[in-house]
Amino acid sequence: MSLITEAKKGSITKEMKQVAKDEGVEPEFVRRGIASGRIVIPVSPYRSPKPCGIGKGLRTKVNASIGTSSDIVDIEMEIEKAKVAEATGADTLMELSTGGDFYEIRKKIIEATTLSVGSVPLYQAFIEAIRKYGSTVDMKEDELFKVTAEQAKLGTNFMAIHTGINLFTVERLKRQGRFGGLCSRGGAFMTAWMLHNEKENPLYSEFDYLLEIMKEHEVTLSMGNGMRAGAIHDSTDRAQIQELIMNSELSDRAHEAGVQTIVEGPGHIPIDEIDANVKLMKRLSGEKPFYMLGPLVTDIAPGYDHIVAGNRRIHFKCSRRRFHLLCNSSRTSCAPQHR
Repeated sequence: MSLITEAKKGSITKEMKQVAKDEGVEPEFVRRGIASGRIVIPVSPYRSPKPCGIGKGLRTKVNASIGTSSDIVDIEMEIEKAKVAEATGADTLMELSTGGDFYEIRKKIIEATTLSVGSVPLYQAFIEAIRKYGSTVDMKEDELFKVTAEQAKLGTNFMAIHTGINLFTVERLKRQGRFGGLCSRGGAFMTAWMLHNEKENPLYSEFDYLLEIMKEHEVTLSMGNGMRAGAIHDSTDRAQIQELIMNSELSDRAHEAGVQTIVEGPGHIPIDEIDANVKLMKRLSGEKPFYMLGPLVTDIAPGYDHIVAGNRRIHFKCSRRRFHLLCNSSRTSCAPQHR
């Protein structure tokens, strides 16, 4: 039985009690937040991570992103990253490997931390398609859902799923054009697949099936924002907002199905648009937890992270390791937080 189902029944679970204690609020406050969709606690039937409440009325949370690349595949390095991230105060961990043995890497990372661990199944599905067929556009739809279920069974607690990329949002992007194009790796992968195959995004067209997987394995669904802007000139444009509308509607369906949901956004925007984007997202989504990718408030110094990130992101640097800390914003304030 999902946390949402328990919350709607009026039951206060041990996870809700622990989050209430950590946050200094009443357990009933947490229960009501989960029942309404304003709060999530990523859990899993396969492991017991430290309960982390994300959402309205709770502290802003910091997520540490780690993972291998096609150039560097060092599992021990990734394990060390995970341990350092947890020791230095990260609330959740995002495992974003794009190189090596995906199963083994994720399994060992999950075993090495007590934090809730997130992933982007689409990355693995498309990269495995390159290995198997020679191209991302040859990925089979079933393979995407298979990877999602496999990652869930490893004990992955939350997943960024690119549901808002569909033929309608892609057409919106084509009509308006962009200076920075698509900066989202997942968004670019899926858009290329859709255009080449002349098909709808299966994560959108088969959303009910996706929800079945999420609910069966008690995974928190983070609505990926593949249309987020990668350049200030493109900030808060029609494609970004169209995707937000789609994700907000889908997040309501997910909540009704008993799947905890986070909505992502807004991307690379100037500081004077942060307030408007947070308020817009909260209004459209029914105040669901907001996972903020960006905003980066300057694009004049690419390659110089300490300058580009100065106003909005926190970077931990440890020899070759960099921890990109992101926050799941739980407030409607536009004051710069971590991310």
